[in-house]
Amino acid sequence: MRIGELATRAGVSVRALRYYEEQGLLRSTRSPSGQRHYPEHAVDRVQLVQMLYGAGLSSKTIADLLPCVDAQVSTPESRARLAAERDRIDAQIVELTRTRDRLDAVITLSTSPAGGCAYEGAPAEQEPVAI
Repeated sequence: MRIGELATRAGVSVRALRYYEEQGLLRSTRSPSGQRHYPEHAVDRVQLVQMLYGAGLSSKTIADLLPCVDAQVSTPESRARLAAERDRIDAQIVELTRTRDRLDAVITLSTSPAGGCAYEGAPAEQEPVAI
């Protein structure tokens, strides 16, 4: 299939596909006129790459792991790398949860008349307080 069809079927931009090729995450063959052609399984590859990017992995990490995926082999190194990425994501989740909780507290405070913040419906004589 050509690049436009792959982009449509995988739900990504043509630009993303070109980037994936530059990074060694996707391969194509070229027609005599230079057009890219992809095998049917390229849709699955692109979706996997998207999922790994969505999990926060870098293109270098993805490129390092894809040979194991292609060979359907799990090595101690690849498992350790994936576990390290999972731990990194877990740490981000903890930090984001703390941030969300602080934001919830600020929202609660800012919508309460006792908080002294300007909010819709506040009396005009009340001084707004910065958060």
